[in-house]
Amino acid sequence: MEQNYLTVTALTRYMKRKFELDKNLNDVWIKGEISNFNQHSRGHMYFTIKDDYSRIQAVMFAGNNRFLKFKPENGMRALIRGDISVYEPQGQYQLYIKQMEPDGVGSLFLAYEQLKEQLSKEGLFDSSRKKTIPRFPNHIGVVTSPTGAAVRDILITIKRRYPLLKVTILPVLVQGSNAPSSIVKAIQFANQLNLFDVLIVGRGGGSIEELWSFNEEIVARAIATSTIPIISAVGHETDFTISDLVADVRAATPTGAAELAVPSSEELMNHVGALYKSLNRALSEKMKQSSERLTKLNKSYAFRYPEQLIVQKEQQLDRNLDRLTRSLRTISMSKHERVNHLSKRLMQKHPSKLLNQYKVDLANLVNKNQQMFNMIYHKQETTFERLVDKLTLLNPLNTMKRGYSISFTKDGKVIQSTKRVQLGEQITVKLVDGSLDCQVLGMEEEKKNGENGSNV
Repeated sequence: MEQNYLTVTALTRYMKRKFELDKNLNDVWIKGEISNFNQHSRGHMYFTIKDDYSRIQAVMFAGNNRFLKFKPENGMRALIRGDISVYEPQGQYQLYIKQMEPDGVGSLFLAYEQLKEQLSKEGLFDSSRKKTIPRFPNHIGVVTSPTGAAVRDILITIKRRYPLLKVTILPVLVQGSNAPSSIVKAIQFANQLNLFDVLIVGRGGGSIEELWSFNEEIVARAIATSTIPIISAVGHETDFTISDLVADVRAATPTGAAELAVPSSEELMNHVGALYKSLNRALSEKMKQSSERLTKLNKSYAFRYPEQLIVQKEQQLDRNLDRLTRSLRTISMSKHERVNHLSKRLMQKHPSKLLNQYKVDLANLVNKNQQMFNMIYHKQETTFERLVDKLTLLNPLNTMKRGYSISFTKDGKVIQSTKRVQLGEQITVKLVDGSLDCQVLGMEEEKKNGENGSNV
């Protein structure tokens, strides 16, 4: 009996078709532990989902995993939604994942923890890099929503505590997909303006989803790179965001941020009053000590016997004056003798004699050089005139002026003999006032010893 055999490919495709038509295997939810996790360079994620007794291969393509708020890791338990199908090249069934969330931990919380750990390793939370908030700022920028309750609380608190301060609102979106980029642009713009002493960045309270813009990495890095000190004021006292950890100072509420940013004018006045009282006490104590010292001086020997003290000092002054006079006289005589000695030496070696002799020698040299120059000049002038006369005699133009001419071949060579030309050849005859283009029609060669040449 003849059997009908199937190919492996046909059987695999049949099984795949069965999987795809089974509604129980489409859009299923399963939970398990992630293992053998590997993310391809193109973004696709390949891993295994397992429990205590079984395992299944899974793949989550880049088009789906780009929406994840967390990064899957080995050992992580997850809730997964996807389709079961067959991977034909290997003939095995696997899970094609569309959606995934951590099992037991929210995806946003997990993303928060992962980013927190990453930035902590980079040192963005270190206290050593945090800037000090100035005690008496002149201008504060507030990066928040212009319509929220947070901005009203900040403005009211600043006006109450420090009304002299200038405040500028930098309006931004504080929730939604466009909020992170809006916050980043405002922080960067504030740094470019270079007008603010402090920035307050934040918003009022809300759910973790509503506060999530302040957990985004781009917002955290913008706060970290700001040259202006930043106070983070996001949500309520129990809310903690990545922005709070990166900022130079974290305030529990927007109102708290305003209190941290500016001093209290009432407290400053009380402090000034306390300083005033302290200064008065110090002055009173100083005056008391000075008065006691003055009393002590009045009772001292110097004030009780001033005439004796003056007489004693007068005698000391006289002795000192005598010593000073004698010293000055001795020094003056010594210096005077030194000056006389140097004056005599200077007169002996005065340069005026040498200078006069040098003037005479210079005048003689000038006269000698002038005579030598005149002699050479006349000699060269005579030689030049003689050469000019010779050149004039040899100048062919003077000869041509007497009726002579010079003949040239076509290539510009002077014709000195009839042997240099041929009948019919074109020649040029140079005259004193121009040239003639001629043709040789005949030649007559002169014979030596009076013989007649041949005519052509």
